[in-house]
Amino acid sequence: MRILLLICLIASFHVSAQKQNLSSKPKLVVGIVLDQMRHDLLYRFQERYGQNGFRRLMHEGNSCENALINYLPSYTAPGHACIYTGTVPALHGIASNDWIERQTGAWMYCTQDKSVEAVGGTSRAGKMSPKNLWASTITDELRLSSNFNSKVIAVSVKDRASIIPGGHTSNGTYWMDDSLGEFMTSTYFTNNLPQWVKDFNSRKLAKQYMNKEWNTLFPISSYIQSTDDSNSYEGKFSGESASSFPHLTSRLKLSDIKRTPYGNEILADFAKEAILSEKLGMGSYTDFLSVSFSSTDYIGHMFGPNSIELEDTYLRIDKTIEDLLNFLDEHIGEGDYTIFLTADHGVAHNPQFLIDRKIPSGFFFAKPFKESLNTHLNNVFKIQNLVKDVSENFVWLNDSVLNSTKVNRQVIVNEIVLQARKYPEIHFVVDMENIAIAPIPSTIKEMAINGYVPNRSGDILLLLKPAWLDAYAKTGTTHGTWNPYDTHIPLIWYGWGIKKGITYREVTMCDISATLASLLHIQMPNASIGKPILEVIK
Repeated sequence: MRILLLICLIASFHVSAQKQNLSSKPKLVVGIVLDQMRHDLLYRFQERYGQNGFRRLMHEGNSCENALINYLPSYTAPGHACIYTGTVPALHGIASNDWIERQTGAWMYCTQDKSVEAVGGTSRAGKMSPKNLWASTITDELRLSSNFNSKVIAVSVKDRASIIPGGHTSNGTYWMDDSLGEFMTSTYFTNNLPQWVKDFNSRKLAKQYMNKEWNTLFPISSYIQSTDDSNSYEGKFSGESASSFPHLTSRLKLSDIKRTPYGNEILADFAKEAILSEKLGMGSYTDFLSVSFSSTDYIGHMFGPNSIELEDTYLRIDKTIEDLLNFLDEHIGEGDYTIFLTADHGVAHNPQFLIDRKIPSGFFFAKPFKESLNTHLNNVFKIQNLVKDVSENFVWLNDSVLNSTKVNRQVIVNEIVLQARKYPEIHFVVDMENIAIAPIPSTIKEMAINGYVPNRSGDILLLLKPAWLDAYAKTGTTHGTWNPYDTHIPLIWYGWGIKKGITYREVTMCDISATLASLLHIQMPNASIGKPILEVIK
């Protein structure tokens, strides 16, 4: 009988332990987004990374090697929206960074909200909120699941990179007014900055960072993964005569901090202060910190992915991530927090860089293309300004002009499609209202449909040939296409609840929130189409 009782007690203890394990959760989830980080950058500079930054995450966590964006266009706002809602622009509503509202004909910025006011910072920088986001976020769902006891804080130097991840119900969403080098928010979130934010701003860290100047972290001769420092592919800071090091940041405007690695470093300082002051991960409920590093994007746009500037930026942010991990170990506890690290999109090579190496590429400039289209349409229909804009891979018709004429809309669209097909750099021209019958590869068709928001997307989609860039300059680079250089992103999971290893099967950006929901035992965001990545969960 004693033996039987002992067996029952052990079994009861085992079941109890199982239940306790199933109900337990991490103290803190940290979502890290590196703006414009292509997947290959995890490996391109791997030998130069330290042991405790990117390498620690990859070796002790789980890296999804084939994480892809499944919509287009691949820009910052829809990227952050997809990560945090688990769905595509067609469902979450964030069609791009900017769009034309079909009802009014006016341009709309993704987080623009004229009904709110700035809290800290300047008025213009503060008229922002998540009201244009139609879906809930994983951060909203965490708040709902705990009857709003879980805390959510979202930070970035870029407004849209904090406002969208923080969702509709965050406890604090902060971005930088770079003209002042200070963090701010809007009345959508609160009427007064918390004292800790005021105290942080009073330290004037942006000025201190910019006074340090920007030279390479290591001897410049060691940057063998990059092009020569002085070349014609890179942009320059205002007032510079050359694009090469050193960059005398003390002579630049304070707003240029976002175009230097110091934008990432001051954000990390702010994130650590948020953890301490908001006591994130120190209560009875799982909290969430969203940290989006945007300087990688600004630097990439200006200097390109093959520049020493970008290599130096990644060597520095590797150290920043190491420091953040050490901070979390100390204040939250190693093994008590969960991290995912990803990117909102990738980036293309500078076309001239490719041309000089005999790889097909080229520049496409939207403004002369628009002017040419309008001239042609005026010759055919005797109507001026039928095309309102050509931007972010779309042709936008001028609805006010069209509505005042008797010409059938489809006739205009058909004429634009025929004319655009004459341009050798344009691979496909797609009438979005008839995309189902468009003769384009099914994978690209699905991405275009996923990204199409009827009231917020253009009328005709232009798909350029691979490596052709819808450019605003011949230096630097950009992104936004369906191609792998823009849509193959890193995705690393680390910490509490994560199974060590590598996941090779294809997953999508939509799967991130679904995986978090499974890990935390909460509801997926209300428009989620993602599926949990079971390979990464213990």
